[in-house]
Amino acid sequence: MSDRKIVDAKNTFCPGPLMELIASMKQAEVGDELEVLSTDEGSANDIPEWIKKVGHQVLDSFDENGVWHVIVRKEK
Repeated sequence: MSDRKIVDAKNTFCPGPLMELIASMKQAEVGDELEVLSTDEGSANDIPEWIKKVGHQVLDSFDENGVWHVIVRKEK
């Protein structure tokens, strides 16, 4: 298992954070964890919805000082 990759999408707005995650997922290996950092509150809903729809796993999602951290694992 590799280290968690940070996808810094702060100060971008929907669908920016999701698009950055999708691009990073294409580069990731199965089992990799990615942590999206987003200041767009919509990411807290949009990213988990997409992750579940395409069959990956949401590990955690939380707001820390106005920055959403959405941690996902590539499953396939």
